[in-house]
Amino acid sequence: MQEPLVIGWREWISLPQLGLAAIKAKADTGARTSSLHVMDIETFDRDGCAWLRFAVAPRRRSTRTVVCEAPALERRAVTDSGGATALRWFIRSTIVLGDERFDAEINLSDRGGMLFPMLIGRTALRGRFRVDPALSWACGRRKRGIAA
Repeated sequence: MQEPLVIGWREWISLPQLGLAAIKAKADTGARTSSLHVMDIETFDRDGCAWLRFAVAPRRRSTRTVVCEAPALERRAVTDSGGATALRWFIRSTIVLGDERFDAEINLSDRGGMLFPMLIGRTALRGRFRVDPALSWACGRRKRGIAA
């Protein structure tokens, strides 16, 4: 069995199915599920299936957004770190972190007040990565010229 890749507490990732080439993510072993900051969630029907359309701001201090679409998995109750429970939409998407490419469930939420637009939860991390909290950007920094 291959050793898990060592990552830092914060890393650059991409979500290619959503058209997001570079987005800052925090590895959060305390969170069960992964979470993406989105705005303006809209549901619609495509070929008899529920889909979601939403906007993502890949950079915190930018007004540029990327409009994304993904099939809806389901809507589930999620309890945040403050103990508040809310219904959130879930999607499944490919995450690229370092040389690893894997699918994960991601809940869509308003993380506007947070420093990182994406959290990678322990379910996505399990067996693939070992998090070293002393490291940042262990898989490399975003390259200049890559859209973020």
